[in-house]
Amino acid sequence: MGQSKLLASIVIGATVGAALSMLDRTTREKTVATTKKVTSAVSYYAANRGELQDLIEEKVLAAQVLCESVTENVNMVAEKVDEFKELPSTIQGMISDTKSAFSSPSKE
Repeated sequence: MGQSKLLASIVIGATVGAALSMLDRTTREKTVATTKKVTSAVSYYAANRGELQDLIEEKVLAAQVLCESVTENVNMVAEKVDEFKELPSTIQGMISDTKSAFSSPSKE
């Protein structure tokens, strides 16, 4: 019972808030313009369902391409991190080799 009163209170509060916000002329004009755009788009795509399906497929494909690109970038970064982890031992090896080359007696 308490939950239904809460839900009803939320709906009433939202309705009153929306009604009060409509007293502002700019808000009212923007709301009407947005409603007209949405209504027009819904009507257009209702009449042209194939185009809507093409648009959805295009967006899904773009999302898949983006996901693959992000995955490739993450893998590349992971490889670079592994390379950087190996770098200190490589540098240490180079220093040891250089030190050995300069400290070994030369054969003349």
